[in-house]
Amino acid sequence: MITYPQIDPVALHIGPLSVRWYGLMYLAGFVCAYAMILNLVKKKDLGVSNETVADLLFSCVVAVVIGGRLGYVLFYNFAYYWQHPLQIFYLWQGGMSFHGGLCGVIVASSWFIHKRSLPMGQLADILVLSSCCGLFFGRMGNFINGELWGRITDLPWAMVFPGAGPYPRHPSQLYEAILEGPILMMLLWLIAKRNLKPWSVFCGFISFYALFRFLIEFVRQPDVQLGMLSTGLTMGQTLSLPMILAGVIGIVFINRRSNNG
Repeated sequence: MITYPQIDPVALHIGPLSVRWYGLMYLAGFVCAYAMILNLVKKKDLGVSNETVADLLFSCVVAVVIGGRLGYVLFYNFAYYWQHPLQIFYLWQGGMSFHGGLCGVIVASSWFIHKRSLPMGQLADILVLSSCCGLFFGRMGNFINGELWGRITDLPWAMVFPGAGPYPRHPSQLYEAILEGPILMMLLWLIAKRNLKPWSVFCGFISFYALFRFLIEFVRQPDVQLGMLSTGLTMGQTLSLPMILAGVIGIVFINRRSNNG
């Protein structure tokens, strides 16, 4: 068993203000994503200014928060928030859904890109590549916070998380950080290097992320208010299954249609 590092969630104090590691992790993810988007936009010579990239990323950040919160409310704890609707706005209490955040970003970025007449497919591919930065740092923030831990195990790298009881558990946050960060990015780069049609990297992201999430859910502790669904799957697995299928169908359809044309 590995000792869980007791990291103070507050990174530093600036007067009365407390700066938390969780916020710094998200900031690092956004800065990394911004730099990557700028670099890829210039490489592909898409004619998109730095200001436009900043505006696009800002709209995505807002959409992640709104979509992620609404997704959590609808998919993970609807009965509670139906009884306590004002607490939907209590973001500091936690409760976000990746799948909801993804839907929010798709809607917001599609509207933004269409409104400014930008190349949607190419930018969609760039956005999902850069999102791997945010996913990696976000999961590291989960680990530092000691939240979203895994199920009980006797594996040698198991950890006892504060608030999770006395038994060692999978450090599932680290599994997700590695799979959704560097490994997912590497797979998407391989797709990008094949010079497939626009939207191919986006579809690859949809499928591979969902596949990784589906697998990780086997060792991740289910949400206490839901547990396992009647299907024997978790909510995360249930939401991921159609994504796997949609991504595979999308990448085949896009490139087959182009070849036939």
